[in-house]
Amino acid sequence: MLNLLVVDDDAVDLMTVKRGLARAGITHQLTEATNGLEALQLLRDNKVPAERRVVLLDLNMPRMNGLEFLRTLRADPQLASTPVVVLTTSTHENDRREAHRLHCAGYFVKPLDFGTFVDLLTTIDRYWSAVQFA
Repeated sequence: MLNLLVVDDDAVDLMTVKRGLARAGITHQLTEATNGLEALQLLRDNKVPAERRVVLLDLNMPRMNGLEFLRTLRADPQLASTPVVVLTTSTHENDRREAHRLHCAGYFVKPLDFGTFVDLLTTIDRYWSAVQFA
């Protein structure tokens, strides 16, 4: 069982993630945040259990965007090792490069086709369900 934190300001995208996980039969603990500041607060307040925790992160958000969130997360000794998978609509090379520089565990552009999106969530789930956490 994973503890997933989905960080995305778009209600439709959040619903699509939840529908995709359900369609794939993925039943992990799911917590939602609508921006980086809210996500950091949830993590710091231990509202998302630290054991087997993975963040699915959008980049384009108000208040604190995904890259700002990643910078802040990596600078926090208590949270720095948290795995973050970027799941975004951004195809900008600079966003991808910066996310990798900040040690994201993967960078995926959200597919427009729902079936392809479900396949992507399944792939992400299989990887993180099999990986040995520190």
